[in-house]
Amino acid sequence: MSLSYVLFWFLVHLGVGIIGTLVLLPRVAGVQFFRFNAGFGAALLLIALALRPEDLALGSDVQGIALAALICSTGAILVYWATIGRVLGWLRPVWLWLAVVSGVAAIIGQGLAVSPDGGALVAGLYVASFLTSAALLGGTSTAMILGHWYLVLPSMEISLLQRIVKFHIGSTALRVLVVVGVVWWAIALADIPGPGFQRYITSLDGVFFWQRVLFGLLGPVVLAYMTWETAKIRSTQSATGILYVDFFTVIVGEVLAKYILVATTVPV
Repeated sequence: MSLSYVLFWFLVHLGVGIIGTLVLLPRVAGVQFFRFNAGFGAALLLIALALRPEDLALGSDVQGIALAALICSTGAILVYWATIGRVLGWLRPVWLWLAVVSGVAAIIGQGLAVSPDGGALVAGLYVASFLTSAALLGGTSTAMILGHWYLVLPSMEISLLQRIVKFHIGSTALRVLVVVGVVWWAIALADIPGPGFQRYITSLDGVFFWQRVLFGLLGPVVLAYMTWETAKIRSTQSATGILYVDFFTVIVGEVLAKYILVATTVPV
């Protein structure tokens, strides 16, 4: 795998993650909120497709099918973005769910394509790592934008922000659990090329792993809790400020995670 996969996976997981979180929020968030996030997610997926690795093409293999699912997701969210609040409003849930389902299928295909031959457990770890990455990225981004949206619609109920923050906390917890499981597997069971993953994380190159843990896992755990506490007291501006920092730490952590996957084949 080349380093071009780092950017490709990051853009896909962020884009699909954002699209997926839109099904968690009611219409009272406003047409403009859904249109902005749908457009943001669509733009990320279009950039990902434009910058995809040269060896990634449509075909009958898992990677090719995953790419087809990603193209389907991109097309569906573009139609959703173009029609929301304008025409054929009754079809809005159809286009959104088609984008979500095909996007999730694309991510599952990506995880299966890069997993080594090791049975269902190994494949499950790779798929779980990719899915929790998308959930964490999308939940953080949508929570940050929703917090900012209270400046646009001050009358919105605080329960909307609390709902998406709960999802962010849950996705953070799942991400931590998956990474712990992956690290245990990589150290105890996996046949990693080279000196092994334990030697990697204790070497100079292991600085990327520890930065990934600090910024991408420990940082979001603390910041998600702080966001929840501020959301409970209805301090939307403070919660949004924390979420800006949270989103930055998640981005750093997930980019490093994908770099480590390319460098070591371990999906932390």
